[in-house]
Amino acid sequence: MKKRKSPSGWLLTKLSIIGLIVLMSACDLFKFKSDQEDEEENPVVAEVEGNKLRLSELELLSTKGMNSADSSAIINRYVQSWIRKQLMIREASKAMAYDEAEINRKLLDYKYTLMVYEFEKAYLEDNLDENIPFSEIEEYYNSNQKNFSLKEIIVRCNFLKMDKSSNQNRNLDRLLSESEGKQSEAINDIALKYANNYFLEDATWIRFEDIIINTPLADHPNKVGLLKSNNLITVEDEKYKYFFRILEYKLQDQIPPMEFVSEEISKILVNKRRVSLVEQLQKNIYNSALENNEFKIYE
Repeated sequence: MKKRKSPSGWLLTKLSIIGLIVLMSACDLFKFKSDQEDEEENPVVAEVEGNKLRLSELELLSTKGMNSADSSAIINRYVQSWIRKQLMIREASKAMAYDEAEINRKLLDYKYTLMVYEFEKAYLEDNLDENIPFSEIEEYYNSNQKNFSLKEIIVRCNFLKMDKSSNQNRNLDRLLSESEGKQSEAINDIALKYANNYFLEDATWIRFEDIIINTPLADHPNKVGLLKSNNLITVEDEKYKYFFRILEYKLQDQIPPMEFVSEEISKILVNKRRVSLVEQLQKNIYNSALENNEFKIYE
């Protein structure tokens, strides 16, 4: 004899099925709404075969303080760069077969390299002293003079650019003919009041090409001979008269004075300190790990 199903059991089963359907529909609706909300809050800016560039990524660009035109230009360049990169990746994947494991290994290696770089950079910012005393610069210069052979002419000089019609030109010619150090106050006074341009830093070595630029001497065919035969050089063009008092000069292949290369030496010594600090940091970390048995080498 068959046992009849209880009406209440059948109804409960029916309601359960309906409830499950409603729940599944609600989940789909929720998912749809979430995707829709995501599209509204973080819309796609560009797309290449399913790879999407979203607005949130553009918001990471630093455009604060820029006007709208500059900001738009930076964003447009980024979008175009992103598109080109995606297209290149697509073509590369079509044209060649890649070892996925090898690529992942390289990516991981690059990631670790960046991490170490940032760590070392932060360490150097906290520990690197960039103040190099004069004694260290002098010592390095004396020990490495042959490494500083000049590739250009350098001079110590006085330079004044005067109007061709200035009534001070004759007086200036006389003053500059005096020995170095004499009449400097009078020369400075003329420079401040009458010169169109001037350079009177007696102790400063500069490239000869820098001081004669935009003057008739720039095209002189024999600058070495000119320097060797004249302490006071005067030249003119249509509007101006140029005065050059050569106090001292050094030619190509000669050893420059320390003052001329002191900044370069300082950079060299700072870099040596930088390398030494990083090497010491690496050594300290290794020795600490060794003492604490933090790594093993299997044979």
